Amino acid sequence: MSVDAPSERPAAAPAVPAPAVPTDAEIAAAVERLRPELARLARDLHDEPEIGFEERVSVARIAALLAAHGVDAEVGAFGLDTALRAVAGSAPAGAADAGDAGAEAPASVPHFAIIAEYDALPGIGHACGHNIIAAVAVGAFLAAAPIARSRGGRLSLVGTPAEENGGGKELIIRAGGFDDVDAAGMVHPSSGSGTSSILGQRTTGVRRIAVTFHGRAAHAAGAPWLGRNALDGVVTAYQGVAQLRQHILPTDRIHGIITDGGAAPNIVPERASALFYVRSADVPALRELTDRVVAALEGAALATGTRAEIDLDPVPPYLPLQTNTALTSRWTEAFAARGHEIPPPAAPPQGGPSTDMGNVSRLVPSIHPSLGLGGPDDVFPHNAAFADLTVFPAAIDALVDAAAALAATAVAYLADPGLRAAAAAEFEASGGPSRWED
Repeated sequence: MSVDAPSERPAAAPAVPAPAVPTDAEIAAAVERLRPELARLARDLHDEPEIGFEERVSVARIAALLAAHGVDAEVGAFGLDTALRAVAGSAPAGAADAGDAGAEAPASVPHFAIIAEYDALPGIGHACGHNIIAAVAVGAFLAAAPIARSRGGRLSLVGTPAEENGGGKELIIRAGGFDDVDAAGMVHPSSGSGTSSILGQRTTGVRRIAVTFHGRAAHAAGAPWLGRNALDGVVTAYQGVAQLRQHILPTDRIHGIITDGGAAPNIVPERASALFYVRSADVPALRELTDRVVAALEGAALATGTRAEIDLDPVPPYLPLQTNTALTSRWTEAFAARGHEIPPPAAPPQGGPSTDMGNVSRLVPSIHPSLGLGGPDDVFPHNAAFADLTVFPAAIDALVDAAAALAATAVAYLADPGLRAAAAAEFEASGGPSRWED
């Protein structure tokens, strides 16, 4: 009886090792090659500032720079005309990839989003430095994108409109724009050379309360008794809020303006309006403080015989920023390698500004370090002089270094399972993902 010889199995193909991860110095060199283009972008945005939801020229400039480097960007992403998305690397199975069309990979592919802002302030232009934020983000994305492609990770550039006045990031969250993102990062400029910080500036949550008081018009001299003064409602409300300020937490803030005070002094105003911002470092405290302000507005209407039409959250609430220290430690390492000294975190200041990056930071592990641009320490964001500071040579040097550090952080997240695990564990220990619930 013959016995057939066993069939021979083909030899397994040798495993192809993943490409080596570039060093921070190599990543920085890639950003340095982009310096002229990043400097031009920062200056162009500075020279033609656009307020929130009107950043059409700004977002077109960013898309054009990406296209010059072979990256297709979707302008009008997430249902917002001036939002932008560009993607490099592997896409989750079944998902389209704007940067590498047709690429597919398992949904477990790590995904890091680099965040850009580019809206300006009314009247004072880029006095919050969003032109710097945009240039840092674009530089970091272009430097890190080839590495994401070679390593099988996924990298996004997400352009978020209207940080100053519209909560673009929260609108993108609601549109599902961060559903497959695992971590995110951006860098925000500040004044002075010693204000770079691993943790960034402490931020508060903020809610807006718009109120319109409705009264009854009358001749202010001939028959004032027939009128019900809506401006009195606003003034009484403003005074009530002012009296409330002395009984709030040191970390809380309330401020407001009168947006409509009537038509003419000889007409009892039948309509007057105000807008208040309510801030707190804690979400439950933010809710409680909002209720107290609303009560003051309602009380003013009762006292003046008017009716208060209260519009709570005409802009989505901004949540307090939650910084992921595992990721920011990686940022510090890369930024310090560029010759920067980062002081240890100081005691948290009382109060502080707000950013819709706080909403992203409550959804995924995030970083938001601050970047000192040089110049006088008394030139602060939201002052017109700060806009000019953003195009000085020292500011351009700082943005190049920040882009290199942000790119290195993104690459490390995509390439290092240990860093991803540490960032995720810290995020879960702080409560895990959360969103604002009305």
